[in-house]
Amino acid sequence: MRKLVLTAASAALAIGLAAPAMAQDAQGPFTGARVEAVLGYDSISDGHDQSSSSSDGVTYGGAFGYDWQVGRLIVGAEGEITGSTTDTRTDNLIANGDSYRMDAGRDLYAGVRVGAAISPVAMVYAKGGYTNARVDEEYRVGSTRTTGHTDLDGFRIGAGLEYKTSANTYVKGEYRYSNYSGGDNVYDVDVDRHQVVAGVGLRF
Repeated sequence: MRKLVLTAASAALAIGLAAPAMAQDAQGPFTGARVEAVLGYDSISDGHDQSSSSSDGVTYGGAFGYDWQVGRLIVGAEGEITGSTTDTRTDNLIANGDSYRMDAGRDLYAGVRVGAAISPVAMVYAKGGYTNARVDEEYRVGSTRTTGHTDLDGFRIGAGLEYKTSANTYVKGEYRYSNYSGGDNVYDVDVDRHQVVAGVGLRF
């Protein structure tokens, strides 16, 4: 995790140092700082090859970022903080009759996106970066119940479409896949996450 954080910090610093020079060359409707609200579908499942079920819920939160447009090319850095109503349960995980439940909590994301303007008001993009999710865990076997929470490191990739609704506002639709691993409270966690979200944003 430390290596991932240092890598992300170094990338952010490099982008920050390059921003003034890029801003001089960048122009176009997709250049500038932005903030947005996101809301959408959230599904998580156990990534192990075991008897488990996926669970659906709602993800919600906010994002911020900065984009540079040169010609049709758009490059940006972004961060996001979200919560979720999703949880998942796995039965017979270690022994017959046991159960493991995981409730999704807050999720932090930092990454980059690269896009292309397909018109003066629309762009398509791909994204990727580091994500950290906090989960609450509960393991039951017989009358014994063990609880805890842990932070999981992972990666996220995705793609979307952004459409300008005015000079400073936009809407977007996005699909993203995340995978998390780790956990030291009950067992080694491997979580697959699929999300489809909509966003409403303001560009400065």
